[in-house]
Amino acid sequence: MSLIPWRNKRNELAAREPADAYPLGRLRSEIDRLFDRFFTDPFGSMDAFFTPLGEWAPSIDVAESEQEITVRAEIPGVDPKDLDIQLTENVLTLRGEKKEMTERKGDNYYHGERRFGTFQRVIRLPVDVDPEKVSAEHANGVVTIRLAKVPGAAPKRIPVKVASR
Repeated sequence: MSLIPWRNKRNELAAREPADAYPLGRLRSEIDRLFDRFFTDPFGSMDAFFTPLGEWAPSIDVAESEQEITVRAEIPGVDPKDLDIQLTENVLTLRGEKKEMTERKGDNYYHGERRFGTFQRVIRLPVDVDPEKVSAEHANGVVTIRLAKVPGAAPKRIPVKVASR
């Protein structure tokens, strides 16, 4: 078996002629750009995405208020008993397993689909949180995790005084 080294064909073409010089040049350069971007930054700005190995991972929202950090993860089809949420120092880890099967039967057909797999999201929290004051609840395919900040970790607002002359 011989290996063929990968070369950036877009740069080779650009050196020879502009992309618009032939009819499908623009399409080819857009597709090349899409593949280059995917393999260098596969997570980009996608909400629910697939990891490089093709595994599914949920969308995450992180919000911070003065008293707590709230993390919401969209996990449709995941049973709450299949979730593992851990807090180590200021790193929150959300692991789970998705097991989903749909079946439809008719007079002349049977349709069945199975979706399954594990996922993991690791979130580094911006401030220290109290591990004794963490709660998680699951409703309508969304798990909401509330983490209370350590009292000293809350930012202190410093008023600016106007200097008199």
